[in-house]
Amino acid sequence: MSDNNHSHNKLTAAGLLITLGIIYGDIGTSPLYVMKAIIGEKSPIVADYVLGGISCVFWTLTLQTTLKYVMLTLRADNKGEGGIFSLYTLVRRQGTWLIVPAMLGGATLLADGIITPPISVASAIEGLKVIYPKMTETYIMGTVIIIISLLFLFQRFGTAAVGKLFGPIMLVWFSMLAVLGISQITTNPDVIFALNPYYAFKLLTESPAGFWILGSVFLCTTGAEALYSDLGHCGKDNIRISWIFVKLCLILNYMGQGAWLIAHNGEMLGDKNPFYTIMPSWFLLTGIIVATFAAIIASQALITGSFTLISEAIRLNLWPKVSLNYPSNVKGQLYVPSANLLLWAGCILIVLYFKESKHMEAAYGLSITLTMLMTTLLMVFYLRMSKYSAGLIGVFLVGYLAIEISFLVANLVKFAEGGFITIIIGAVILGIMFIIKRSDKIKKDLKSFDSMSNHIFRLIQLSNDDTVPQFATNLVYLTAAPNDDEIEKNIIHSIFNRQPKRADVYWFIHVKVTDEPYTTEYNVDMLAEQDVYRITFYLGFRVEQRISMFFRMAVSELAKNEEVNIKSRYKSLGDKIGDFKFVIIKQFLSNENDLPFIDGLIMDAYFAIKTVTPSDERWFGLDASSVLVEKMPMVIKEAKDVQLKRIYKKDM
Repeated sequence: MSDNNHSHNKLTAAGLLITLGIIYGDIGTSPLYVMKAIIGEKSPIVADYVLGGISCVFWTLTLQTTLKYVMLTLRADNKGEGGIFSLYTLVRRQGTWLIVPAMLGGATLLADGIITPPISVASAIEGLKVIYPKMTETYIMGTVIIIISLLFLFQRFGTAAVGKLFGPIMLVWFSMLAVLGISQITTNPDVIFALNPYYAFKLLTESPAGFWILGSVFLCTTGAEALYSDLGHCGKDNIRISWIFVKLCLILNYMGQGAWLIAHNGEMLGDKNPFYTIMPSWFLLTGIIVATFAAIIASQALITGSFTLISEAIRLNLWPKVSLNYPSNVKGQLYVPSANLLLWAGCILIVLYFKESKHMEAAYGLSITLTMLMTTLLMVFYLRMSKYSAGLIGVFLVGYLAIEISFLVANLVKFAEGGFITIIIGAVILGIMFIIKRSDKIKKDLKSFDSMSNHIFRLIQLSNDDTVPQFATNLVYLTAAPNDDEIEKNIIHSIFNRQPKRADVYWFIHVKVTDEPYTTEYNVDMLAEQDVYRITFYLGFRVEQRISMFFRMAVSELAKNEEVNIKSRYKSLGDKIGDFKFVIIKQFLSNENDLPFIDGLIMDAYFAIKTVTPSDERWFGLDASSVLVEKMPMVIKEAKDVQLKRIYKKDM
């Protein structure tokens, strides 16, 4: 990786400021709705309930966010990169089944993330009702939809310039949280006793609805998984140091809201949001504006994280090969048009369905508990791989399974209240991942390879056979053969059995995705000097597969070193560089297949998905004018029970 990629990973003041803007959008805006969700609007405020709720929040942030993610999970960095797919690439050699928790975790993280922009922006905009009580629900929904739509519209241009403002804005936001909290704590210092775990234990064990409050408490830590996913943007040191400040500001604000609530013991909260009630009236409009910007930043972090997640899933053969755009050379600047459109549509539908943030609160967090559980399972294998003691691993596993399963069970009440939406979305995403992964396995099982050495002499003969019209100066095939001395039989069939393809030089390109994020290396096998070459590109799982560009760079170096002659061999053309022709073999499902029912459905679904995703030539960045697409039938399982009997006219 270049130094530019790591420029913000070192522990510096600038790195800490940028970390505030990138990492903490989701978890940092949780005070907008957490205490409101815990207290509810239909029951009177009870002081012990408030203290218990704050105590639960504090210890959730301590055990779940600080200990599990900031202290432990950040250790599982893959060359500086984080996230559930990065974690999976670190441990996948310990068991092929580990792809299951990785897929489930990635799918649920994407699904639950769709609620983040609506709930954050809606919670901020609804603060206007404090100033303008007559403001209608329709007006608020319209404002939220406009802000979210503008945010998604802006993605295509990149966020490099705006990103520089995120850090200072979030610094103002967290400072505001702390000041507002302190202003209330001074009026009721007893709220500090909420840090005692006794109050959390008392609430969970003695209150009739104590256990189920965990569903609302969990909202305070939903951004912890995103914190890990964004590790590569800032580095673990910047995250760990800045978290001290962030957690302090969050706890001060939660306790400030608690102090106000205790002062109104016995009253009904109703439509009031304690986050805004602790603001002085003269500061309300400013506070709402800052909250709105913080909500937008939280949404931006979610969108950027989703793009990264999709790109990683593609590299791991868990997602269709959709278009990926890079608006700038800044690390993390990735734009996925199809994901942007789907996320925007999902967010708008969430706003239209739930209408208010209080309804979104009821559904938020259900799916992300599954993501956290999957991260816990993968972390066990990472800890084992890192030679941690069996006792420590056992404590980690049992402890966090108990915590996260409790959160999951408490969140299950949200299923009927709207949580089913994110579960359905997660199931669809997981289904797509399964189809892509399973179809890839079916295709790999189908592929038939032959020894390359059996065909080298034939290729040289064809190259020098003047009786066959020349197809191209340089003929290029993409091969999935993992071994250097293997080649797909359908490529050999394409060269020799279809229109014979005579070329001066034959190139075979293989791409191997590495477990490291930013590898860009290649190796050349000279199978026949000046006639047949195989190039293997080793690309990190976060590297865009710009095969056309990488191939040109590799060939230029070979030509410069006089290891290959890429000039046309036609004497009349002099020293002109010869043409390059890429042949893409596009397979289709043959009607001659007799597949098992499930495999048939999977392959039908796979080819249906292929019809709405970019072509292979577009994915690899190839010039359409230099590409020939050949269609070949894919016969996975031939029909064996079919019998055909010949009859003669005399027998009729």
